[in-house]
Amino acid sequence: MAEGFVERVRARCEKIGDAPLGGRRRDDLRPCLRSVPFEKSPLILYRVAEAVEIVNIFLRGRNYEALFHDPGYPASR
Repeated sequence: MAEGFVERVRARCEKIGDAPLGGRRRDDLRPCLRSVPFEKSPLILYRVAEAVEIVNIFLRGRNYEALFHDPGYPASR
């Protein structure tokens, strides 16, 4: 069951490349950051440069915005 979920998340991440600018802009968190929801829970955060870079995947309900505003959170993410 968990393996199937991981595979679906992975497949969704790969599909982001089909329409990389389709996600919601999240410049408020990091420049060029975008987000797309996945099914009922995860939120995929990514940025587009020469390729799509998956920055992180958070479960809904997690205060991921606070992490991005935390000075200890890596700026490169």
